[in-house]
Amino acid sequence: MSPLVRRLAVARPARPTEPAAAAMLRRADWESGELVLTGEGRLLDAPGERPGQTRIVLELHATDGNHRPLRLRTVPRYLPEATDESAQTRHNLDWTGFTAHLDPALLDTPAMREVTGWRVEAAVSCGPHRARAPLAAYWCGSGEYPPTGWIGRGLQLVPVVEGGSLHLTVRPARAVVDSCRAHPDGFELRGTATATGGALVLRHRDTGAVVQSLVHWQGHGFTAVAGTVPRLAEGHWEPSLTLPDGDAPLVLRNPPTGACQLPEPAGRVLYAKQLADDRLQFCVQSAEPLIDLITPADSGFDLAGEFAGSLDTPLELVLRHCGDGRERRTPVHLSGDGRFTARLPLAPDGPDGAPRPLGKGIWAAALCPTGQDGHPGHPLRLHPATLPLLPARARVGTKSFLLQRRWHDTLIVDSLPVLAALERSALRQHRLRTESYPSARRRPLRDAVLYDVFGGRGYSCNPRAVHAELARRQLPLEHLWVIEDGQEQPPGPVRAVRQWSPEWYEALATCRYLVGNTHFPDFLRRRDGQVVVQLWHGTPLKRIGHRMPQGCATADGYLERLDREVPQWSLLLSPSPFATPELIAAFGHRGEVLEGGYPRNDRLVRPDPDEVAAVRRRLRVPPGHRVVLYAPTWRDDRRGAGDRFEVDLHLDLTAARAALGHDHVLLLRPHVHCGGALPDDDFVRDVADYPDVQDLLLIADVLVTDYSSVMFDFAVTGRPMLFFTYDLEHYRDRLRGFTFDFEKHAPGPLLAGSEQVVAALRDLDPARYGERYRAFRDRFCPLDDGGAAARLVDRMLALGTTG
Repeated sequence: MSPLVRRLAVARPARPTEPAAAAMLRRADWESGELVLTGEGRLLDAPGERPGQTRIVLELHATDGNHRPLRLRTVPRYLPEATDESAQTRHNLDWTGFTAHLDPALLDTPAMREVTGWRVEAAVSCGPHRARAPLAAYWCGSGEYPPTGWIGRGLQLVPVVEGGSLHLTVRPARAVVDSCRAHPDGFELRGTATATGGALVLRHRDTGAVVQSLVHWQGHGFTAVAGTVPRLAEGHWEPSLTLPDGDAPLVLRNPPTGACQLPEPAGRVLYAKQLADDRLQFCVQSAEPLIDLITPADSGFDLAGEFAGSLDTPLELVLRHCGDGRERRTPVHLSGDGRFTARLPLAPDGPDGAPRPLGKGIWAAALCPTGQDGHPGHPLRLHPATLPLLPARARVGTKSFLLQRRWHDTLIVDSLPVLAALERSALRQHRLRTESYPSARRRPLRDAVLYDVFGGRGYSCNPRAVHAELARRQLPLEHLWVIEDGQEQPPGPVRAVRQWSPEWYEALATCRYLVGNTHFPDFLRRRDGQVVVQLWHGTPLKRIGHRMPQGCATADGYLERLDREVPQWSLLLSPSPFATPELIAAFGHRGEVLEGGYPRNDRLVRPDPDEVAAVRRRLRVPPGHRVVLYAPTWRDDRRGAGDRFEVDLHLDLTAARAALGHDHVLLLRPHVHCGGALPDDDFVRDVADYPDVQDLLLIADVLVTDYSSVMFDFAVTGRPMLFFTYDLEHYRDRLRGFTFDFEKHAPGPLLAGSEQVVAALRDLDPARYGERYRAFRDRFCPLDDGGAAARLVDRMLALGTTG
């Protein structure tokens, strides 16, 4: 559900004759003394596809209820994000954005000076229909925490979102701090007040404890020192001046200069904070990294700031995906004066050493001790002086990024989808699917191949091998590759096609050959002369499709979509005689099946020594070290964050490192459906995002897995396999079930505990399972002879010629 729709819960109930409305503040800025409000507003069943079709007026309602509302006209703003986030397919809302300018002079007239608070509503109309809604907050940036402004005569206009609506408060600033600087005894404060003669009082927010300090007065100007003498207890302290006419909270006119955090005993700091409403607050707490300099840099941003914590431990900047927990790490450079610098990379090096843009979604940023996996780290906070710099936009290749903030001053990175809002909205997708795609199907087929690996995940698997074979033959074919998020780019001259883009729909309709290793869209309708080749991605040990246990994957309509898709296949590739009946039953396929082996395994049958050496170098494998690949599958009952499954290695890495670290390298490769952070050091390599698992199989000396179909590929190499089956009974009897007696035919030992796995790796004995291994290869890999890609291409081209 979109943020805009979620806000409806707090909208004013609509009269029966009027449609409900929703409104949201996306951004607030001060420009030339005016508060500029940018947002969106709409009636829930009305269009907004052209300027002025939806009309929005902001109304300021006095909280005392004794004044007529003030009305602010708005200017229409083009905002395709409104259509996208509405998640509906009926109306175009691209012109429901607005901008409004509030001149504070409107609130500073003699008639209005007695009013101290205003609630902001949006009056939305379209044709004869109209409704009102509170102006709610956006989820991040200045729309979440609007900035405070000075409006003359010592007054502040303080915008804040409370109770689901924007409120404006006119507040006199009776004690203004013009300078806040570090001092040997704390922080020196200089400013002016509306009265004279008071003391500085710090009041503990939780306990009410009070600490007083002397104030030096010169007329209405004051100087005071707050902080370490006397020592303050841990927690938040609110400073004020005890003026003759009452206590006056201290308000910062400008951000603090110099260090904002002063070291305290026991690893604590005294932190001078400027809050969202400009009030000054002192905190005794753990040190936080505070960014005070942001500079655009090549493929990222250079950050600099202060960190008064312990700097005797190396630190690294960790970007952690807020959805699935993936992590990206980069070094932090420390100086002796409590400062640090770091490059925030938008395209950090992947496990293969190649730059790879951050995947779409929100990434949190933190400083963590180097090598301490699982450490939550210290979130990066933003110095008040940096807030106006955000959002900061950057682009790397096909990817766009926003450096943004949440909760007022916490730094985040928003990796945007490769599709623009105009392209990805539900309305636009509906029209592409129901109008553009059918129209494109009427055009002539072109001699082109559209390849898809796991819904645009990258350049790998069986489609990669098919492309290599077609390229080797130098046929007059155009090659297009589906890219979902810009993580991987196909090699030239292959052209990348963004999934769900207009050109993707066109390619589905006009390419003569569609080659994929997972599901095709269920709206696809194969044309006369078009060849749809389903290569799939593994020999089934666990049950899939219609063979899965009841309820395992039926709740979301998966099987219904499968039944619509399968009849469009021209050809289903089977890797072996064993797999053929299993795949037919799983998919309900009634068309042609080619038993031809897996093209992706041709490389494993005839490994290239130069390629093996190159992959080992990319993965930093020292000469003479044995490579162990640990590649477990996912568990359907272990849902993790977002749409991923939890990673539970069940492997004692400390014990493995102690026993094997001197001459082994352990590659960790969980299933692509899994998320979460993995360790990465001199012994363990996080290769979850390595582009092609076949590279890992190419260099692995031994495979450790559980029930993953990777075992059938690796069997081609003849190298030893160990099976870490700690939950065998649960997986076999209650979760997925097997297509054959795995315990009887496994080509290696079934190990129930981590200590057994480590012991088996230390004392590897391949000969013990030699006969079962040979029988396993004969049954499951008889067609993997190095010619699978050629056989598949021959049949595919024949279908394209005769079809």
